[in-house]
Formats: sequence, C-alpha cells, structure tokens
Amino acid sequence: MDLKNYIGGNFSNQSGNEWITNLEPATGKTICRIPISNSEDVQRAIKSAKDAQKDWGNLSHAERSIWLDKIADKLEEWSEEIAELESRDTGKPISLSRSVDAARSISNFRFFAKIIRELDVETFEMPDAMNYVIHKPVGVGALITPWNLPLYLLSWKVAPAIGMGNTVVCKPSELTPMTADLLMRAINEIGLPEGVVNLVHGNGIETGAPLVESDDIDFVSFTGGTVTGSKVAASAAPDFKKLSLELGGKNSTIVFSDCDLDMTVSGVVRSGFLNQGQVCLCGSRIFVEEGIYDIFKQKLVEEVESMKIGDPLDENTNLGALISKEHLEKVQYYSDLAIKEGGVLLTGGDPCMPTEFLQGNWMAPVVVEGLSHDSRCSTEEIFGPLVTLHKFTNEDKLLKMVNNTRYGLAGSIWTEDLVKGRRIAELIHTGMIWVNTWLHRDLRVPFGGVKDSGVGREGGKWSLNFFSEVMNVCIKDK
Repeated sequence: MDLKNYIGGNFSNQSGNEWITNLEPATGKTICRIPISNSEDVQRAIKSAKDAQKDWGNLSHAERSIWLDKIADKLEEWSEEIAELESRDTGKPISLSRSVDAARSISNFRFFAKIIRELDVETFEMPDAMNYVIHKPVGVGALITPWNLPLYLLSWKVAPAIGMGNTVVCKPSELTPMTADLLMRAINEIGLPEGVVNLVHGNGIETGAPLVESDDIDFVSFTGGTVTGSKVAASAAPDFKKLSLELGGKNSTIVFSDCDLDMTVSGVVRSGFLNQGQVCLCGSRIFVEEGIYDIFKQKLVEEVESMKIGDPLDENTNLGALISKEHLEKVQYYSDLAIKEGGVLLTGGDPCMPTEFLQGNWMAPVVVEGLSHDSRCSTEEIFGPLVTLHKFTNEDKLLKMVNNTRYGLAGSIWTEDLVKGRRIAELIHTGMIWVNTWLHRDLRVPFGGVKDSGVGREGGKWSLNFFSEVMNVCIKDK
C-alpha cells in the first residue's frame, strides 16, 4: 500500500519518486510506503491552503463548528479502524488505542466545536468608551505531530486551528502515517471545502523544513523532541511566525509516606509505562519518602513484572512494542548506562521477544535504583519503559532533586495530605502537576511546559488564543 498526500481536496502523488517504508513495530513487517514530499509538494499544499483561507475564514464560528462535528461523527463511525491502525502503526495495546487514541481524537473535535460555537465577544466598558475583543484567523498554519499519539495529537491541533478560521498543512511523523491518512479520508468523505486541511508526508529535512521556513506560513504548532523543536524555532523566528512548541519531558513522580499505597503503586506504574513509556508526560523519575521506600519498591516491582507483554491486538496485552529498532537501541543503551552509573536493575533490561514476533522491537520494562538524582539516566529524556527510583528524607532536598533537570513539563504527587500536595505542587518548576492521579485530562485547561519542555500553551481558550489573532476595538462616546 502506497499512501498519498492530500492537497486541495484530492489525494495526489508526490512530484519525486522517493519513499519511506513504514514498518509494524510488533513484527517488523511492512505496513505501507509513504512518499518523501519535496519543497515543490510542500509549496503546492501551502498554496492550496492560502487560496482557501479567505472564504473559510469568513464563515462564522457556528458554521465552522458544524464541520468539526461532522469530522467527529465520521471518526466515531470509524473508531475501531482507528484503534486497529494505531496499534499496528505504533505497537501500543489496542485497549489503549481505543480508550485514548480513538476516543480522545473524537472528543477533541467535539470539544472544540462546542467552545468555538459558544465563543462570545468580550467587552470592557470605560467611563467614556467601550472596548470589544474579537478573534480573527491567523492565516495558514503548519501542524507537525509526533509518532507516539498520532491521531490524538493531530486532532488536538487541526480542530482548533480550522475552527478559528485558519487553513492548515499537516506533516505527521513518517513513522506513523496511517491515521493521518484516515483523517484525510474522513475529511474528504464529509466534503470539507477544498484546501482547508492539507497533508504532506515525508521526513524532517526534505518535507518539514521547507514547510516551516515558507514565507506563506503564518504559524507553526509543533509537538516532538526538544532538539527538533529548537530547529523549528530557529526556522520560524526570522519571519516572526506565531509558534507553539510542546517538547520533551523528564517528569517526576513524588510518593509521600502518607499515600494510599496500593492506589499509588498502580498509578505510578501507569504513569511510568503507559504506551511503553513513550508519552511525554510519563513519570520516569520516582521519588519515594524513606519511610515507605522498601515496601513501595517491592510492590512496584511486583506490579511491573505482572504486566503482560505481547501482541498489541490482544485485548489482554498491557505493554506492546517500541516504535522502531533505533529507538529500542536507544532505550537499551540507557539501560546499560544505568549499570555503568552505579545503578541496580530491579527488573527488566533484557530484550523481550515473544516467539511469534521475533522481528519486532520488544523490551521488558526496567526499574533502576541506586542512581544519583543528577545522573544521566535520571535527568535525560529516555522516552521508553525505564524508570529510576530515588529516596528522599525531607521536602527541601526533594525539591532540589526534582527541579534539577532541564525539563519542566509535568509530574505527579501522591499523598493523603492535600494541603501538602498543593504546596509542593506549586514549588515545582513545571507546566502541569497531578495530585493523586496522572493524565487526568480536562480539555479546558492549559497544556504545555517550561524550560526545555516548550514554549506556549494549548488547550481550551489557550488554543483559541494561539490559533487566532486577538483584536481590540475601542469606540469612544462623542
């Protein structure tokens, strides 16, 4: 199967003849080929978006919201296909693909349809004048998404971007193109006006770079690694493009001795190993208060070892395959490095290859203790099924250890003392914190990080503000 670009309401071939082979992480078998689009293809997609923007931007919020709901309806109709494609393309368990990737992609379109439909003009009265604030489209946007949550994160950007009157060119990860193609099929089937949403497949150098650098791109929303994000920022800066960057994370999980132990262990295992640890929000540095360290460690290892590793399409699978051979090698490198840095592997570390999937990218989840909080394994983003355990004795030392990282995306705190939980949360240098839960998402709240974890916020009204130009009009009385 060869995928095509989607430009101007049509599926079309790339102008060159270069391809990328997309492999199934669980088996190593070929799923499809995707085109490597060049600057000519990219410019054609941008022109299509630019030509469509004026008419699309002139529609009302209510009219555009109807289209978002139509997309949601079609995705809901195809929800099982979404789940199966996402599991095959990413290697994640299908139970996760159903509950997160498929369900939340649909929710994203419905959520933004609702809040955009209900968006009111803000007014500010003065003694002798009246101000009102309106949201105008920014123009044409580049939406660049990663491989770990392909459709979920693409829908998170497409829905508010077009809902606020912009037109877009999407560039999904070359590792996971299948559900981006499905979204284009859905958009095509419902008859969304031509050029509102376009998609070009390819890699970062030949496809992503000319997209971001184009003078006709007005804003860029990027989710991905910090290194690539810095290059995107450098490319966008000369033209003062609006820029939103959701980048890497090295998130802390803090366990106090007064926590609900069983609930906490389950929550910490989920936060450390969901999607094989390949989520930017995963809690890969676990800080445990000294008084419960030993019992917590025992229960944690037991629960990690009880997780079923296997066929992503099996309903009972807890852990699937890693995204690629290269990424597997990276995680294995850090597992070996942990030993060199003085750590002790409590479980995992060896390749885990179910017999029917010998060519896949399998690894048993790793728990390491004994590392310094400032070791490489404890501070660098690994983005895989590897967590480090650290002991703490008081809050001051805890905060120094937790804040000793270049990242600041998310984290979680587990305690029965909610006053303490709130106090500690506000002292951590990060964009998001959960107390006694993890990844409990409300789409109305801001999403994003500080330091090397990104620039800007999306979610709820923050997405509406980013994907629009906010304009104030002041009318003075005579």
